[in-house]
Amino acid sequence: MLKYLLMLLMLMTFVSDWSLIQTGILTVSFLFAILYNHDFFMYNLGFSLGTDYLSYILILLSIWIMALIIMSSVKITFTSNFPSLFLLVNLTLLIFLVLTFSSMNYLLFYITFEASLIPTLILILGWGYQPERIQAGVYMLFYTLFASLPLLASLLYIYSTNGTLTIGAIYQSISLSMLSLIWFVSSIMAFVVKLPMYLFHLWLPKAHVEAPVAGSMILAGVLLKLGGYGLIRILPLFTEMNKNLSWLWVSLSILGGFFVSIICLRQVDMKSLIAYSSVAHMSLVLCGLLTFGWWGMNGAVVVMVGHGLCSSGLFCLANMVYERIGSRSLLINKGLLNFMPSMALWWFLLSISNMAAPPSINLLGEINLIMSVISWNKLTALSISLLSFFSAAYTLYLYSLSQHGVFSSSLYSCCSGKVREYLVLSLHWIPLNILILKSNLIMPNI
Repeated sequence: MLKYLLMLLMLMTFVSDWSLIQTGILTVSFLFAILYNHDFFMYNLGFSLGTDYLSYILILLSIWIMALIIMSSVKITFTSNFPSLFLLVNLTLLIFLVLTFSSMNYLLFYITFEASLIPTLILILGWGYQPERIQAGVYMLFYTLFASLPLLASLLYIYSTNGTLTIGAIYQSISLSMLSLIWFVSSIMAFVVKLPMYLFHLWLPKAHVEAPVAGSMILAGVLLKLGGYGLIRILPLFTEMNKNLSWLWVSLSILGGFFVSIICLRQVDMKSLIAYSSVAHMSLVLCGLLTFGWWGMNGAVVVMVGHGLCSSGLFCLANMVYERIGSRSLLINKGLLNFMPSMALWWFLLSISNMAAPPSINLLGEINLIMSVISWNKLTALSISLLSFFSAAYTLYLYSLSQHGVFSSSLYSCCSGKVREYLVLSLHWIPLNILILKSNLIMPNI
């Protein structure tokens, strides 16, 4: 099925009809979803590609988010802003993502992981809004490339010592030394930057703010998950080293998440606030992965899926406001409850999901992550409680400042929302809240 999926996606790159591509990707996501009936550990092996539970979940998320991206970027075809090229770039990105999540070889994984950067860069530079998009693209490119080159050197060294780069076939017995420390850091740095961890996150808000809605949705929905997925695949090679260094990474992550949550409270740009909130969520994911526990791994995967749907939906909402008002500033976008009354419900639903309110799967994931980190060390309880509190604070700040108050006198027309927009938002929100009823779909070890 995996090869047929890739063939279908490659065939779609030759089609330039917008509605046909949109229907095709939704059909592909449905066909891929019904494959879940297999009790597979590894499945669809061949061509160094294969899926297990984890890669299956993330491939499905990638296809789903891409379908929603094409639905929410219809303005590009209305304004004739190179729609065929836009579809080609997005489909190419989707092919690279499917290859990344299904690769069974570390080198193929590295190549496709890096290749996904190029279509994203084209999206930001080609369809971004302000001239600053060039600076944002360069930031993203160089942050990722500088962190990834040591990973390539590490993989070549692993190949020279083991004779293979097949995932699951490598066993490393590493002695604790300065050289092995450098090796460990160089191996995980690419994924830590992609996640991104606090201190390495400066490329993310820039890229989000300057990207078109498609760029923001794919960045928040899937590309940040490449970091978490890469860590899950590479950390088992460094178990001993990670045990001795996890205190450093977890401390930096939790404190970084707390600092970023406070930074969110002074943002005036909607997209910037949502982008910084992604850093705060991903810091908790990094903690869960580095504690090397069952709860941490499951919680990290659930939060990655939940954040992908929720954050993508919030960027979609921010874009709808931007299309009507022409600004993303919270100083201008006040009183939207009067201006777009029925859209306020979607702001509320996605905002409470962002702060991990029930019944969203974010709640399930965060409970797992909090249990994992607190059982690892009880001192983390204070930082995690502050992180959770400020997570709710900046989400309330975003919702109340944008929806309440007197709307700007420069607003002269009212269009609460179109059927297509409600469909896109509901397709973000429904899976986010329904999946908790069947949580073993997204918890790989259950």
